Amino acid sequence: MSLHLGDIAPGVAQDSTMGPITFHKWIGMRWAVPFSHSANYTPVRTTEIGNTAKLMEEFKRRDV
Repeated sequence: MSLHLGDIAPGVAQDSTMGPITFHKWIGMRWAVPFSHSANYTPVRTTEIGNTAKLMEEFKRRDV
């Protein structure tokens, strides 16, 4: 399955670091940036996740 800009992502229910969530209910009318990774961490993935976390305040400011 591929998604394109403007597509509606499939609805999913999942356990998360924030507890169980239902994706569409959780994001409401905001934008969301899905971020996934395989179970095996590599230095690159760890760096990407860390750099994304540093942007959290900017994401909050933009209601993402």
